[in-house]
Amino acid sequence: MLEKIRNIGIIAHIDAGKTTFTERVLYYTGKEHQMGEVHEGTATMDWMEEEQRRGITITSAATTCSWNDHRINIIDTPGHVDFTAEVERSLRVLDSVVVIFCGVGGVEAQSETVWHQADRYHIPRMAFINKLDRVGSDLFRVIEEMKSKLKTIPLLVQLPLGQESSLKGVIDLIRMKAIVFDEESLGTKYELTDIPEEHRDLSQEYHNRMKEILAENVDALLEPYLAGQDIAPEELYRAIRETALANKVTPVFCGSALKNIGVQPVLDAVIHYLPAPSDLEPVQGYDPKQSDKKISRRHTPEEHFSGLAFKSTTDRHGELIYLRVYSGKINEGAAVYNPRTDKRERISKMFIMHANERSATKQAQAGDIIAVIGFKHTSTGDTLCDRNHPVLYEQVVFPETVASMSIEPKLSADRKRLLEVLNKLSKDDPTFRTRSDEDTGQLIVSGMGELHLEVIKNRMFKEFKVDANVGEPRVAYKETVAAPAEATGEFDRKIGEKQHYAKVGIKIEPDRSRLHPYIDNQIPPQSIPKQFIPAIRESLQSSALSGSEMGYPMIYLKITVLNGVSRPGEASDVAFNAAAALAFRNALASTECVVLEPIMKFDIVTPEEYLGEVINDLGSRRGEIVGMDTVAQTRVVHGTIPIAQTFGYATTLRSLTQGRASYSLEPYEYRPRPK
Repeated sequence: MLEKIRNIGIIAHIDAGKTTFTERVLYYTGKEHQMGEVHEGTATMDWMEEEQRRGITITSAATTCSWNDHRINIIDTPGHVDFTAEVERSLRVLDSVVVIFCGVGGVEAQSETVWHQADRYHIPRMAFINKLDRVGSDLFRVIEEMKSKLKTIPLLVQLPLGQESSLKGVIDLIRMKAIVFDEESLGTKYELTDIPEEHRDLSQEYHNRMKEILAENVDALLEPYLAGQDIAPEELYRAIRETALANKVTPVFCGSALKNIGVQPVLDAVIHYLPAPSDLEPVQGYDPKQSDKKISRRHTPEEHFSGLAFKSTTDRHGELIYLRVYSGKINEGAAVYNPRTDKRERISKMFIMHANERSATKQAQAGDIIAVIGFKHTSTGDTLCDRNHPVLYEQVVFPETVASMSIEPKLSADRKRLLEVLNKLSKDDPTFRTRSDEDTGQLIVSGMGELHLEVIKNRMFKEFKVDANVGEPRVAYKETVAAPAEATGEFDRKIGEKQHYAKVGIKIEPDRSRLHPYIDNQIPPQSIPKQFIPAIRESLQSSALSGSEMGYPMIYLKITVLNGVSRPGEASDVAFNAAAALAFRNALASTECVVLEPIMKFDIVTPEEYLGEVINDLGSRRGEIVGMDTVAQTRVVHGTIPIAQTFGYATTLRSLTQGRASYSLEPYEYRPRPK
């Protein structure tokens, strides 16, 4: 039954405790009989060797568990900005998320990033304030940061029972009871008791605040609230669910996953407040042959089959494609249709995943998240559907790469093997890209940062046994134009026995409203046959990717196709492709090109005594400080810095602060590189 399914993601800033929280969920739901620990390298969801060695999540991992007669499909996502694509493609197919915040760190840089990613997909969410057993933790400061930084209405439904090392449970503000967790049973046993005397006034205050927020957002509660009537817990549950599904409020829970406090109430809340597939609006797509014709599919098994391939992974067994089934049913051995490639794919086998472990299944239906093998022509973001009732869903958009490095096989005979491995890795990870440098013939790989490239390199060496020489990470620069320019390109040549002719006029201009080049077709109707427009568009996209003589891909660029000329019998795709490329080259020659460098936003957390050294070092790296906060006994420095100045920064920061400072980066914008 669809009403008994929840598809949730666990998202957060790095080191907020996502994977520790997920490990407790697996233990309490009976999925695992032993708790894995991130710091010991035994976390079930961090199954890759690189994840266990570094103690961080690198790739999103899916699992399924049961709680109170409901099936919960969970995707545990990375918290490091270098692996933001894993979060993006997971959010694309999830129905809701639980956001983990650190009770000490609060709303950190990557917390904001993943929150805004969820905003783009309008996903309902709940929050769990973790690590309230730590010195310096402060629930109410995190609540204020959620209001100011995330522009949400946090709805506190729990308070901590105790503070820092004395934390022993939580206070349920709906039932007005204390929940005390038993240490000896690792939190498996817990007791519902009366709220201790010293916590009653504060609990009553926040119970009243909760009712006030709900009355402001739920009409059915307004009258009884204003009349001062008691509101039953069942009515509060319904009101919280209604406001959470509408994204009006964010229910907030608290505890400590590491100390086994507060996890089970979050599982109860996932069932109470977050949507089942049957609660969702029909998923929207369009006709593959008519992009202006919209098509919707209801989340029911009775609909025509449709799904989205949101992730692919390659391991020693072959390639797995992760699939979210939106509508209909699908059986093992069935054929499905990929409208992007216009190919039929056959499902050899289907699996329910538990991290890297597989459990075979014969059928999947609307609401399920499964992995399949047997696909040959399907990539991340592809729609799969019934061939007789095709639909195309919007693809996932991934950010531009910001760092690159050269890579070469140690022996020329190994080049083919190296290319195969790079192709596999780039298919699995859409933010990892490979190209060949036209001038040097070197292979250049690009990614989201120094750590991303380091992980890719180690996977090639250890997992795929590739022997290669790897260069140092370097910046993935981009280009744009400084001023508008117009130009034409004319192609008139005989190829074989046929004369080919075309003329294209274009205008190029800077446009910071769009990151990727945008092509606007303004060719008057009837001036050239309509079938040649795609050739012009394809040529201009390819030319923008190649850039000017410096060879960097172009961004922040608008290309307007002004006119076109053809001759009867001489027009061809070849001619218009070449004419458009010439027009682009001529336009670049008549304006100035500007090299852009990626700028990162940083948060540095440092003890007060090292603040001066950290700021001086930032100044020498062209860093710009935009603000500072005091959190507990530390200072948090916010600002921007060119990514070129961040390579190796982790080592420098450790030496400046005796290993006591930490930092996080996220892509911010592109700026002209200083000459």
